[in-house]
Amino acid sequence: MRLLVFFGLFLPVLIAGGSVYLFKINKIVLKLIVAFSGAYLLSLVFNELLPRIYNTLSLHSDSEAGNALMHSHEDHSAHYTMGLLILTGFFIQLLLDYLTKGIEHGHTGHPHKHEGKCEDNHIHHTSVLPVLIGLCLHSFLEGMPLAEGLSNVNLQNRLLTGIIIHNIPISIVLVSLMMQFRFSLSKTITFLMLFALASPAGALITHFFGYQFMTNSDTFFNYIMAIVVGIFLHISTTILFETDEGHKFNIMKFITMMTGVFAALIHF
Repeated sequence: MRLLVFFGLFLPVLIAGGSVYLFKINKIVLKLIVAFSGAYLLSLVFNELLPRIYNTLSLHSDSEAGNALMHSHEDHSAHYTMGLLILTGFFIQLLLDYLTKGIEHGHTGHPHKHEGKCEDNHIHHTSVLPVLIGLCLHSFLEGMPLAEGLSNVNLQNRLLTGIIIHNIPISIVLVSLMMQFRFSLSKTITFLMLFALASPAGALITHFFGYQFMTNSDTFFNYIMAIVVGIFLHISTTILFETDEGHKFNIMKFITMMTGVFAALIHF
């Protein structure tokens, strides 16, 4: 794993989460960051990730020998498999939403209070731990496309940028939630570091698993990409739909989303 990828995934999470202790985060700015990240990821999916997946399938099919009927059948089967994996990723994220309560697409968490009772540590843990587990799983999965061998450097940099921007509001909301539950500073930092390490772990494990245990690493990486595309589709569309509050047109959010769309097209 390139050091740029590791530190790009790890440090912004710590900095964004730690900023909650330094100053009050403007909710409007937070929503604009969420809107930008959603539009960025959606643009990346349609303009880069999906074309890459199906173009790779076509190139693989063209390189294989065999009769036309068998070639056509295998080509259809491969495309069908990719479609199923994209749907799988979409519904995996749908299930994760039940754990995270939508924090990864902009929802702010609120502590659950029992009427007439003070919250104790047991309630703290049962309320926050599922959220943390869900966020770590989500972060682990979205980090997988950053494995070496899965993306070219230009695409990897743009994908890394999108994930960094996406993780900033998640980190802020997660730390805010733990502060609401009056977690100690040491426990908050520990949980934040676990979340920060989830994406790099996803990239690292995918890299080693793909090269060490898979006979066809290209196919394996394409399968991983398809699942993550489904996750990104769920995240980005949910963000954009929820950004439009009460179906009212908001020029700032619209400009922010358009900026996110075009930012994903920049090659660097």
